[in-house]
Amino acid sequence: MSKQRHQGTSTHDGTTADGESSAPYTSDTPATAAPDPRRWWALVVISLAQLMVILDGTIVNIALPSAQHDLGISDSDRQWVITAYTLAFGGLLLLGGRVADLVGRKRTFLIGLVGFAAASALGGAAVDPGVLFAARALQGVFGAVLAPSALSLLTTTFTDPEERGKAFGIYGALAGGGSAFGLVVGGLLTEYLNWRWSLYVNVPIALAAFVGALAFLDDRPGLPGVRLDVGGALLGCGGIVAVVYGFSEAEPRGWASPLVLSLFAGGVVLLTGFVLWQSRAKSPLLPLRILKDRNRMGSFATMGLATVGMFGVFLFLTYYLQVVLGYSPVRTGLAFLPMSAAIVVGATRLAARLLPRTAPRVLMVSGMVLAAAGMVVLTRLTVHSGYATHVLPALLVLGLGMGLTFMPVYATATAGVAPKDSGVTSATVTTFQQVGGSLGVVLLNTVAASAAARYVTEPPRDPAQKELVAAAGMVHGFTVASWWSAGALLLAALVAACAVTAKAPKRAERETRT
Repeated sequence: MSKQRHQGTSTHDGTTADGESSAPYTSDTPATAAPDPRRWWALVVISLAQLMVILDGTIVNIALPSAQHDLGISDSDRQWVITAYTLAFGGLLLLGGRVADLVGRKRTFLIGLVGFAAASALGGAAVDPGVLFAARALQGVFGAVLAPSALSLLTTTFTDPEERGKAFGIYGALAGGGSAFGLVVGGLLTEYLNWRWSLYVNVPIALAAFVGALAFLDDRPGLPGVRLDVGGALLGCGGIVAVVYGFSEAEPRGWASPLVLSLFAGGVVLLTGFVLWQSRAKSPLLPLRILKDRNRMGSFATMGLATVGMFGVFLFLTYYLQVVLGYSPVRTGLAFLPMSAAIVVGATRLAARLLPRTAPRVLMVSGMVLAAAGMVVLTRLTVHSGYATHVLPALLVLGLGMGLTFMPVYATATAGVAPKDSGVTSATVTTFQQVGGSLGVVLLNTVAASAAARYVTEPPRDPAQKELVAAAGMVHGFTVASWWSAGALLLAALVAACAVTAKAPKRAERETRT
């Protein structure tokens, strides 16, 4: 997604666009140090790794129908190809920043590249769903290690303010365009090679970045006094996984299943333990003081609910376009580009210009209501709907709404944060985004699969009719899930309206001066 470069604004991977890392400590290079003559080559290396991490969040979406057919993945389990990655990435991002501070940025960067490449190769060679799910989770783990170290390296490499702005502008552009680029690349690889290359492609990219890192990146020792909050990571990530897994099992087993109820209860217990642990830990992953600010917490909640409502769109529309409308993988990837363009316009041409003189909640509420309207348009889909008449208008409205919302969310969440908390605050925004997306995908997939199963109670014997009824059931499931998505987006609008009370930045600045 594209975010306008703004003081304190976070990029996709949980770092601030002006250089803050997802780790609490980032700038260990003095501003007066002589610039490294290799710094622009270092930017190429770091940006290559960043593109790989961002691209992998969406590249498998287009390949998923082919992978599902090839490996025999069930409809209720298919979301784990996406969710395993986003859960591990979002859940371990804060810990990854601490690892970079402890071990050293270049060393962590190299470890992340090797691990990401190995996990990608394992996923590409998967012979059953379990191996693919595990490989995607490992990609998320090493992505959570790689992303914070990349930002820290970029921060310490570029110390001149003007050069730093250019470097982070390039880095932010990659973060914004990576998701859309992933959809197109995934389509090309799936159509002209096969779905496995959407994972194999990371191996040569990681290899090139590894060689470049050895040649152009300076090694820096870890920072003293840094500790890893392993207990907090286990409690927090374990609780999130338990809740998400509970939602995934609700469709095949039923909501009253002992396993489902046990997973929900276990998740609540673990997350409660996480909060208690963070209140007492000497070096917490998530200092609770950053959650006590009303505007910041409201922004976190708005981001989480927004991604709950949004992330299912990529999954459902991928299947709708390929299975129902018969689009090729390449054409499917290109079909999503208008949404990405609308996000860019909403964030950079609308929100960025309005925010200085407009209260953030006005933009957030307007954006969420607009996005919900786009979801309502998707509830009108049928097996005979056309892209230009139904899908495209919904994507444009949804993209504008998201762009209008995300920019003020990031700006408000990171405003007024103490320097020692700026990195962890940015990472927390991304954690809410990734976890919200994971919950959204698995919840909406469960809703869609259940609705489709209820719709097709007695499949006809005629093969032609059977295929038509199955497609109608699939579309019915998608439309029901779209209503749920619209509800989540409207709930996000309500939260923003009630919780975010920050004034327009310029108005707040005038009042401070007087």
